[in-house]
Amino acid sequence: MRRSRRAPSIVPNDAENIYLVEDNLGPNGCVWREADSAHTDRETVIADLMSGQYSDPLRVIAFNPAEYWCEDVSEDVAREIQRRCDLACEDVSSTLENFVNHYAGFERQMALRSA
Repeated sequence: MRRSRRAPSIVPNDAENIYLVEDNLGPNGCVWREADSAHTDRETVIADLMSGQYSDPLRVIAFNPAEYWCEDVSEDVAREIQRRCDLACEDVSSTLENFVNHYAGFERQMALRSA
C-alpha cells in the first residue's frame, strides 16, 4: 500500500489573521505593500494607515492560511479609521480620505467620546 506524502505546512500552527494593503503608487502602478510578517495584524495595519505610511490605499485584504479563508475587509477598516478620527475629534487624513469615503461612505453616525 502506497502512502500519500504531504509536504509539511509552512503556516505556523498558531497563525492568526494576516492583513495586507493594496496601495496606489500613481504612475508606478498598484502594489501589495511589503510588510514584516510580525506586523500584519489588524491593529498594526490600521495604525500604519492612520500614520500615513501608505500613499493612496485602495483596499485591505485579510486572510488566514490555517483556516483557508480570505476576505476584503476594506469597509470594516475604513469604518474603524473613521470611528477613531471621530473619537479624537480629528478629520481623516488626506491620504485616507478617498479610502474612507469609498468604503465607509457618508452614512455614518458620529462616535461619542465617553467622559
